[in-house]
Amino acid sequence: MRFINPKIDFAFKKIFGSAQSTDILISFLNALLYEGRSIIESLEILDPYLGPQIAGVKNSYLDVKALLNDGTYVIIEMQVLKVQAFGKRVLYNAAKTYALQLTRGELYKQLRPVIALTITDFEMFRGEQDVISHFVFKERTRLSDYLQNDIELVFVELPKFKKELDRLETLTDKWIYFIKTTGTLDEVPQTMVTVPEIQKAFEIANQVSLTQEEFNILQQQEFFAQDQEGSVALGREEGRQEGRQEGRQEGQVGLIMRLLSRRLGQINPDIESRIRQLPIDKLENLAEAMLDFSNAEDLTAWLEANSPKY
Repeated sequence: MRFINPKIDFAFKKIFGSAQSTDILISFLNALLYEGRSIIESLEILDPYLGPQIAGVKNSYLDVKALLNDGTYVIIEMQVLKVQAFGKRVLYNAAKTYALQLTRGELYKQLRPVIALTITDFEMFRGEQDVISHFVFKERTRLSDYLQNDIELVFVELPKFKKELDRLETLTDKWIYFIKTTGTLDEVPQTMVTVPEIQKAFEIANQVSLTQEEFNILQQQEFFAQDQEGSVALGREEGRQEGRQEGRQEGQVGLIMRLLSRRLGQINPDIESRIRQLPIDKLENLAEAMLDFSNAEDLTAWLEANSPKY
């Protein structure tokens, strides 16, 4: 038996964001947000695309978005690789979700709270031991809460979770273990079967249940993730070996072109030429921005906004 890896974008969405995943998502969120307490009783899984309602505002593509029974919005993102300004992206998506609730003529009092749950396969906060971290607005010296503490950032850092299977005690432990290890398992652990929602999540994650089209999408995303990890390692190595601006730039362009080809298919030669003209800082920005591209038009639009003006 083989399972899809929940750390991969497509797999995460299929397990937690599908039409049949409501009970799975309720259990998962209660575990990670509320220490396993049954605070969330019901929710609605929403379209995770945040289209720009304001000219000039950038598109956002979330992994899962839900509206809880108390009116709170929860946005969820699974991130495998640490990229430049990732913390700012998390805050941007939370603020955007909060702000875009209102349309013209609606009142601020209609705004509902937003929780941004981010699961990382890397350490966000070095020197801290907690696997789960919660951030809200606080007064700087007294540490009292802001009156409308409507935006909460929650981070789950998978590398800090060290418990083995025989030491799993809580619902929180089991869901984090599911996210961290399912892609490497060949059977459902007996201690996990006791939670019906986790058992159902394993059934959805079984590769046998995938259509050929779904399998192809999953494989493409896995290759892309591997290329991203390789590009970071190679970029560091090239930086150490080259030590020259032109060497760094050429190496970065090559890596970006490979990643773009993986994500969007063959790149138009004119587009490649424009990318090669970008300075190092813009190339670094493109390496981050491409994570949100879904088609060649997104790349073209980004270049229009970021290419040097002569």
